[in-house]
Amino acid sequence: MNHRCATLWLARLVLVVVFCFNVSCALAFVARPEVYAPGFEVSGGAGEILVCGMGILFLMWNVTYPLAIWHPWRYRWLFLIVIVQQAIGLAGETWMLLTLPPGHAALAVTGYRFVAFDGGGFAAMLVAFALMHRCMSRKTCGGEPAQQG
Repeated sequence: MNHRCATLWLARLVLVVVFCFNVSCALAFVARPEVYAPGFEVSGGAGEILVCGMGILFLMWNVTYPLAIWHPWRYRWLFLIVIVQQAIGLAGETWMLLTLPPGHAALAVTGYRFVAFDGGGFAAMLVAFALMHRCMSRKTCGGEPAQQG
């Protein structure tokens, strides 16, 4: 396997890992919202609907991943959109966590969990994209001509 191919597989791997975590979280929120509602300090039917709705939003958010996973270089603009989505999520979650008033321990733990995961995913995707872009945009990589497709 040449260097170019390895960087594409690294990009795919990073995208797949983040995608799978996101989708598994989304499906868990949709299938069993009553389990996750206390972490958001909501309860009852309205709280369950809120958590289920968050799961649906997570699914909508992840519709951008499959094409980027399939061919991260060909769909590099989509890969960049995925990175921007991750950055927006991380920034919003961080802002909410920093402005959370005292006395919301369960919500703070949930916030820290989201920030940690989204921060890790953002960093991993950014590094994978940079490595892929560096290798794929060269005229040659390992003695091979750059592929445009």
